[in-house]
Amino acid sequence: MYFDCVMAGFGGQGILSAGMILAHMAVSQDLNVTWFPSYGAEQRGGTANCAVVISDEEIGSPVIPNPKYGFIMNYPSMVKFKPRFEKGAIVVVDTSLVDKNECDRSDVTFYGINASEIAQKIGNTKIANMVMIGALLKVSGLFTLETANEALVHAIPKKYHNMLDVNRQALREGFEAVEKI
Repeated sequence: MYFDCVMAGFGGQGILSAGMILAHMAVSQDLNVTWFPSYGAEQRGGTANCAVVISDEEIGSPVIPNPKYGFIMNYPSMVKFKPRFEKGAIVVVDTSLVDKNECDRSDVTFYGINASEIAQKIGNTKIANMVMIGALLKVSGLFTLETANEALVHAIPKKYHNMLDVNRQALREGFEAVEKI
């Protein structure tokens, strides 16, 4: 089993947290994982991305030159990473912030979800990243919702456990609402 993904968006959207949460899910399943963050000096409002590699074998490098999966939450990240995706890659895009017309590589399968709008309807715009994780889990088949929900207890700091139900709702709605573009 091997999975790699680049997750990218604006600083403040929870991109790095999303990668760390995905890493916790992998650890909960006794898989090997690397999480490699990258962000601009401006942080909130600047761009942020991370690479997550999950495998049942030893991982040689956290660097992903041509990702098999993508998690894109803004237009600048789409511009940066779209040319890098491996042929046959699967990419989840927050269509609240990225125009579907940008999903124009014929050798990549794009899935869209209005993650920011869904998070706002749930009542917390900061959980758009969780909506995106739910969508990524659906299109990749990496983990079930049950596995993801169980891992959240360990992935989210205890001081935020009062938000577990909202995060689980965001995962579920992302899982159910994602659509092929």
